[in-house]
Amino acid sequence: MSLTFDAISTTLSRLRHDETPADGRSRAAVAMILAERTAGLQLLFLERAADERDPWSGNLAFPGGRVEPGETQRQAAERETREEAAIDLAAARLLGRLADCVGAHQPVRVACFAYGFGDVPLAVTINHESRDAFWVNLTDLTDQRRHITTEVHFRGSSTVTPAICLPHPGKPVLWGITYRLVMQFLEIHGLI
Repeated sequence: MSLTFDAISTTLSRLRHDETPADGRSRAAVAMILAERTAGLQLLFLERAADERDPWSGNLAFPGGRVEPGETQRQAAERETREEAAIDLAAARLLGRLADCVGAHQPVRVACFAYGFGDVPLAVTINHESRDAFWVNLTDLTDQRRHITTEVHFRGSSTVTPAICLPHPGKPVLWGITYRLVMQFLEIHGLI
């Protein structure tokens, strides 16, 4: 697999976005952070901290959150990434934006902006909202043996859903909005 930042940028530039959809959902934005490594591209994931007030408590996510009044979706993704992971995305290459995802269990519309860092050391310092931060090789995400259907729990109920088992023991499966964003990214680049 030899996906480059130029190829990602070209593919994402073809997508169109409605900046103000009239669907009544709250707006949120996340940053999909890719890093070039010797073994290939890697994606950064956060494992959310356990918090009964957080509907995504304990799940895997990209850095991000609610769009505040007066800021754009991109500004929200960049602000949230600074707050949650201490990463300044001004030092990264903006690769583009994926199509928005809407919550299946929450009334939210999530914009996802992809950023690329070259093969340089990148320190990640999480805040109280996360339990852990870790990198996953793109090849692990495309490995069909890791793609499963499993039961997950969300706000006191169970559902069966597609997911990806990551190569990190003890981590939850990747499912939900973050899973759908990853799958969208892989599909539009012909990786699955």
